[in-house]
Amino acid sequence: MRIEISANREEMGESAAGEAAKVIISAIEKRGYATIVLATGTSQFEVLHHLVSHPGVDWSRVTMFHLDEYVGMTETHPASFRKYIMERFIRKVPALEAYHLIDGGRLEPLEECRRLNGIISNYQVDLAMVGIGENGHLAFNDPPADFETTDPYILVPLDEACRKQQMGEGWFETLEEVPERAISMSIRQIMKSGHIICSVPDRRKAHAVKSCLEEPVSNIYPGSILREHPNCSLYLDRDSALLLSSVKKN
Repeated sequence: MRIEISANREEMGESAAGEAAKVIISAIEKRGYATIVLATGTSQFEVLHHLVSHPGVDWSRVTMFHLDEYVGMTETHPASFRKYIMERFIRKVPALEAYHLIDGGRLEPLEECRRLNGIISNYQVDLAMVGIGENGHLAFNDPPADFETTDPYILVPLDEACRKQQMGEGWFETLEEVPERAISMSIRQIMKSGHIICSVPDRRKAHAVKSCLEEPVSNIYPGSILREHPNCSLYLDRDSALLLSSVKKN
């Protein structure tokens, strides 16, 4: 795993977006197209801001999947990840070759998982852009995460720490409003990506970053699995890197 620590989250986002653009451009040059997975949440604000304006990316040759979505969530809800992706990415780039969003509002979430699994099975993902949650989760795979399932998209419960994070970030006014289930890309599907770029800003993520980097790889710290990926870059700011042993020695 390559780790880059920036002075602040704006610089972190610019650096992560720069590497993402290079990976996408390289995939298009080699195969004529690229397939990417995008995360949402506050950790991706600056990353997507810089990515959509990065020169040289032929978005008409890019197919996009997204990482997760709440069950029972309409696209008009302020916390909807489909709404987030539409506003912060899809509407800000030239027409994509294709995009596949998770419909969390479908009556039967397992049916939606099957629909998405049938689609993504036809693609090799070149790049997954992800974050790590305050509880160490990767996508919505809360601890103890399922490291074994081979299904690309799965139905998962959200633990209280995860739900409190969503409320704390301002997406919901009360904990009761935060859904208790989500459709998430599985750990194994994320790890199948050719490249992974993980962006984790803010001091509130510092404990999770330390656990995922310095504790043994474990489904108790789902993000720790990224250390086993051959092409993973982790982008931190000074606040999220605050508790790392190597940083404290400098």
